[in-house]
Amino acid sequence: MTARPLIVVGDGGHGRVVREVMRASGSHRLLAVVDDRYTEAGERDGVYYGPLLLLRTLLADRADAEWIVAVGDNAARRALVERIGMGEERCASLVHPAACIAPGVPVGPGAVVMPGAVANPGARIGAHAIVNSGAVVEHDAELGPFAHLSPNAALAGGTVAAEGAHIGIGASVIPGVRIGRWSVLGAGAAAIRDVPDGVVAAGVPARTIRRLAELPPPYAPQPAGGGR
Repeated sequence: MTARPLIVVGDGGHGRVVREVMRASGSHRLLAVVDDRYTEAGERDGVYYGPLLLLRTLLADRADAEWIVAVGDNAARRALVERIGMGEERCASLVHPAACIAPGVPVGPGAVVMPGAVANPGARIGAHAIVNSGAVVEHDAELGPFAHLSPNAALAGGTVAAEGAHIGIGASVIPGVRIGRWSVLGAGAAAIRDVPDGVVAAGVPARTIRRLAELPPPYAPQPAGGGR
């Protein structure tokens, strides 16, 4: 397999982890890191560094290059994807070789699966989602677009973590339960009933402790070749 050039958007802690998943998987090689902390473009050790606008230049110059947004915050990740405003046909997904993904489990564009994670038959991992280290997506469970399953968190069979949901470290969701759009299930919590959209829930069993601000509309990816 030939490693494809990859442009990583984001140079924070999560970005470094994503680059390590890329290195371990061997599916891609690092072409560039773009982040708004860089005010001008430069090159170090064969890798380009620069502001976000460098992404389009490199993609235009390198027809074989792909891109991924490597930002841990769900809302910030979606905002960057929408700011980039491109179709997802050249958006990479990354799976660490130490993850266990059942055959046929879809891993959406922009999604990252960390070492020790498990996704069993019938599971679905949405676009730009994160399955963090040691997390479990059981059979027929769904992790929606821009959702984040934190380290050692678990979705039991037939559960849903909807778009933008964040399941905290060590939290669990029992079979058939849905975590609503952009809701947060706190670290160590156990969801035994549905959690509505746009809330923070915590505890064992999990209970709503506050509501969040107005939710964004459902994610609609740019069509192939899209752009602003």
